[in-house]
Amino acid sequence: MTDRHGRIFVVTGIPGVGKTTVLDASLEAAKTSGMGEVVLTNYGTVMFEEAKSKGLVESRDQMRSLPADTQREIQRLAAKKIANTAKNKIVIVDTHMLIKTPEGFLPGIPIWVTEALRPDTIILVEASPEEIAGRRSKDAARNRDVESVEDIKLHQELCRAAALTSAEIAGATVKIIMNHDGKAEEAAAETVKLFKALKR
Repeated sequence: MTDRHGRIFVVTGIPGVGKTTVLDASLEAAKTSGMGEVVLTNYGTVMFEEAKSKGLVESRDQMRSLPADTQREIQRLAAKKIANTAKNKIVIVDTHMLIKTPEGFLPGIPIWVTEALRPDTIILVEASPEEIAGRRSKDAARNRDVESVEDIKLHQELCRAAALTSAEIAGATVKIIMNHDGKAEEAAAETVKLFKALKR
């Protein structure tokens, strides 16, 4: 519970789960539900804007080359900026719970982000590993890493663990929304139902 008189929902999902599709449908449904102002924010975009405003980068590709300490500070500042916008409105933060790198999984919401952002609810958009593998194989527009069904299953399981850790720090709840094949509208309806239930 926060004192900002608004709500922050972090919405995450591994590549190929259909998070963007669910988010787009959720926003459309929310606009017609009389819930008040609902804002979608991409965490990576806010980070880039913060870094650019400080003269650190000119393009998003340059973000990866920033020193680790600088990136952590930009992460924290971006989280604080988003939290400050959540007055009397619902803010949906589109981000990743974990980012797969050659060195292993990198937390998308580390402790300094969780503490600054203070989300009310973390939503994990999931599907079966088989569904995700199938969607990735059909998506010619994206250059995704090839992963086995077992790798996808592990990624989702680790995202659940990371979400619970962040939720414990923030005092937030965790909700899993299933996005099965051809059921994006149902997933969106469940997401909006959650927004309504937790709206002050």
